[in-house]
Amino acid sequence: MNSYKHFAHRVLILFAHPALQKSRVNRVLINAVRKLDGVTVHDLYERYPEFDIDVKYEQGLLLAHDVVVFHHPFFWYSTPAILKEWQDLVLQHGWAYGREGTALRDKVMFNVITTGGSEAAYQKSGHNRITMRELLSPIERTAVLCGMEYLPPFVAHGTLGMQASEIRRHADDYRRIIEAYRDGRVNLKAARRQPRLNANLDKVIQSDQGNR
Repeated sequence: MNSYKHFAHRVLILFAHPALQKSRVNRVLINAVRKLDGVTVHDLYERYPEFDIDVKYEQGLLLAHDVVVFHHPFFWYSTPAILKEWQDLVLQHGWAYGREGTALRDKVMFNVITTGGSEAAYQKSGHNRITMRELLSPIERTAVLCGMEYLPPFVAHGTLGMQASEIRRHADDYRRIIEAYRDGRVNLKAARRQPRLNANLDKVIQSDQGNR
């Protein structure tokens, strides 16, 4: 784990991709943030190939960070299996939620998602007949139950036909938003109003400190 002494916030990226070697987009995205100081990239499939999740270790990681990111491809309108398993085991009653479950209170959480569908497909009038934010409501409600602030997702739409230059642009934007969270330069009021965090990063990221 990196040293966090000189950073405003500590960022934990819970990365879940069951076939990363076949991924065109996620490999570029995660490599853009993997070596950032003050950021922990935690590859769940790499650490737990048999799904034998170390609950105490995972809870310790959560306690050591201020911002929690679920980074994953969008599988059947949800997360890859290991991320659901992680939630089922790690977010225990009496620790993450419930009367005595205050370990995650006031932390920030959001999703980083790749999906083959276009942004237009995730609208009321689009192919899926529902928005991405609505599809993520189970995760949002989980975060709220745990006393966390859940923010709009960072979404890379249309990955099936995405060109290398566009992949690189998304990776640069991803690195930019993670660095901004780490350095305390995210305007949370502006972020809350976005349909997705990367819809307009210039509105979300500020140059001065003290966004909370």
